[in-house]
Amino acid sequence: MDVTLAVVAGAAILIGTILQRLSGTGVGLVVAPILTVLLGPVAGILVTNATTVVSGILLLLSMRRDIEWRRYFAFLPGILVGAVAASFVVRSAPASWLQILIGAIVLAALATTFGLPRLPLVRSKALGPVTGAIGGFFNTSAGVAAPIMVINAKLSGWNQKAFAATMQPTFMTMGIVSVVTKLSLGATSISELPPVWMFGPVVVIVLGGIWIGGLLSMRVSSRTARNTAITLAAMGGAAALIRGLVSL
Repeated sequence: MDVTLAVVAGAAILIGTILQRLSGTGVGLVVAPILTVLLGPVAGILVTNATTVVSGILLLLSMRRDIEWRRYFAFLPGILVGAVAASFVVRSAPASWLQILIGAIVLAALATTFGLPRLPLVRSKALGPVTGAIGGFFNTSAGVAAPIMVINAKLSGWNQKAFAATMQPTFMTMGIVSVVTKLSLGATSISELPPVWMFGPVVVIVLGGIWIGGLLSMRVSSRTARNTAITLAAMGGAAALIRGLVSL
């Protein structure tokens, strides 16, 4: 990765972390489409998955008091199923079609999630595993699970503070499962992971994003942060879609 790519990737991680600290979502939304364009669909999403593990761990520590572990554990079975299914897709699809798939998933998920009117409350115990499966599939294939989790929050009447906190171990787990399943099922190789030394700068960037997000939390609403993440994700998703179509 040359200096320009590293600077752009670092800026995306910083902005995504700030937005995630403010609203509970942001790292995957912002980083995945950008890294897909910069590094390609397989390496870009793999690096995104690794980054969400780091950001999830660090944000979990700062937001741990508000995590609702019962909801988190309800997602786990579905996350694994969705990740395995997506790994087979990533292993089989050509790069250009993967970029189209990633761009389309990002744009469709954003349009569906944030264009929906007020949704009815759903009390079914199946909501957690189903959400986990769809989120796990989207995270493994496109690096973006946040829109699916927002739909879950709307359907279950989840309050914002607990939702934002619980997303941190959820996204961390999705990142770990995505990396492990894609490596073990041959969808990618360990050589496409970033060098070990790069995790140091990523940790520093994420910590900086958490600190800045904490400073902004009294001045910037979670709605504003989420809308910013949506805008950046839409731009990145459109760029990935266009690049995939051009490369066909």
